[in-house]
Amino acid sequence: MSEQETGISIQAQAASPAWIKIERARHPQRPYPMDFIERIFTDFSEIHGDRAYGDDEAVACGMARLGDDEVMVIGNRKGGSTKDRVRRNFGMPHPEGYRKALRCMKIAEKFSRPVISLIDLPGAFPGLGAEERGQAEAIARNLLEMSRLRVPTISVISGEGGSGGALALAVSDKVLILENALYFVITPESCAAIMWRDAAYKQLAAEAMRISAPEVASLGCVDEIVAEPPEGIHADRDAGLGLLGTVLKKHLSELMATPIDTLVAARQEKFRNIAQFYTEG
Repeated sequence: MSEQETGISIQAQAASPAWIKIERARHPQRPYPMDFIERIFTDFSEIHGDRAYGDDEAVACGMARLGDDEVMVIGNRKGGSTKDRVRRNFGMPHPEGYRKALRCMKIAEKFSRPVISLIDLPGAFPGLGAEERGQAEAIARNLLEMSRLRVPTISVISGEGGSGGALALAVSDKVLILENALYFVITPESCAAIMWRDAAYKQLAAEAMRISAPEVASLGCVDEIVAEPPEGIHADRDAGLGLLGTVLKKHLSELMATPIDTLVAARQEKFRNIAQFYTEG
């Protein structure tokens, strides 16, 4: 499809505000979920394996403390060096990663520990092996089980929250999103490739998709936007991590003071109603 047919100039996208947000969410110095876990939580003790296939190194789960409270914390690993990124599959979980996360959520439920997940992934891994081992079923199982988990749950979109891969760790009582983070059903590049058959229209797609923190908050997909330092959390990690830690402690205290039956009912009602809309006639 040509620019003349669409009436759109790729050059006109250069100053896209949405793309500025995407660049901040993907900034190489932006903290990854494990950075948050190491700096905000203490006494992290990792749990390995899904007891079915193997240990997905793209997902880390373990017991930890948030202040004085014992919690189960889950985060995806993206890796630092190129070699480490390949080892961690660029942060995209296989089905055994989701099964490991669910196993740990069930351990948390057994010992009455709240579950906190930190998410920065463009989506679940779509490779042939992952599909053969039941990627879709693993995601669907997590959605079901998280919706009725009988402990307080909090999820944080800290960078990119992509599609069902992110949602499988985000069916929580409170879903928080950092100011420059994104929450989407598909990456802008993939959206542009589908809509215009040209990934060069990625900035236009980003504007149309409404994936920034304020936009997804207005749709009711998240419960709160967590402020970042003016130039982004990558520019002042200590300040940004401190802000998120304070918000997590506040929400955890509120959730732990709420009867569990009330939490589960409200959680299920919230996710049933997200993105509902009505038209006349």
